[in-house]
Amino acid sequence: MSRHLPWITIAAVAVLGVVFLRDQVTFAALAENRDWLTGLRDGNYPVFALGFVAVYALAVAFSLPGGLMITLAGGYLFGLFPGVLFNVVGATLGATALFFAVRAGLGDGLTKRLEAYGGRVAQIKAGLDENQWSMLFLIRLVPVVPFFVANLIPAFLNVPLRRFVVSTLLGILPGAFVFTSLGSGLGEVFASGAEPDLGVIFTAPVLVPLIGLCILALIPVVVGGKRGGARI
Repeated sequence: MSRHLPWITIAAVAVLGVVFLRDQVTFAALAENRDWLTGLRDGNYPVFALGFVAVYALAVAFSLPGGLMITLAGGYLFGLFPGVLFNVVGATLGATALFFAVRAGLGDGLTKRLEAYGGRVAQIKAGLDENQWSMLFLIRLVPVVPFFVANLIPAFLNVPLRRFVVSTLLGILPGAFVFTSLGSGLGEVFASGAEPDLGVIFTAPVLVPLIGLCILALIPVVVGGKRGGARI
């Protein structure tokens, strides 16, 4: 039972977070509390910055709602830089904590069962293992699965810790840069009484570079798939 306690705790807190925080971590809440937050920041910048990173890490580790709003808040409170740095570090620390917790409770056992099953399941897992770097970068760059799911999959597949941390840190950087930049301009948005335009991520200056990065991440997968097509 103690072996499963970390991920059971995370799952329980995640459910409570959805129930109690889903409607609390919003743009309206940030607008309402912006003076209080900037006051805390100006009162003791180093401590506030560490606290912000810790809050972000906890939110990711427990899969709590509001990750996007925290990212925007990072841009608003700290500017594009060091805001993007604080956002990326907080998200990476939280993802790594979740990675550890899940692997401690389920990861190794599930991996052994997949390997023992044999057949097509083992072949698919082997194919993923051959292209871990590419697949890890791809699930970070393309939000085809929720962020917390992208943290769980590597733990289940027994991805090495260094590979997970590096791919997370670099893979989330483009998106973090875009949304931190949006957050850094929230002062004008608050003044006008409007809401931020999150659709900017679908404009050509943002979307084209992201697509390019995704293509680069896919190349080893495609090449490896052609070479190993006969096996799978």
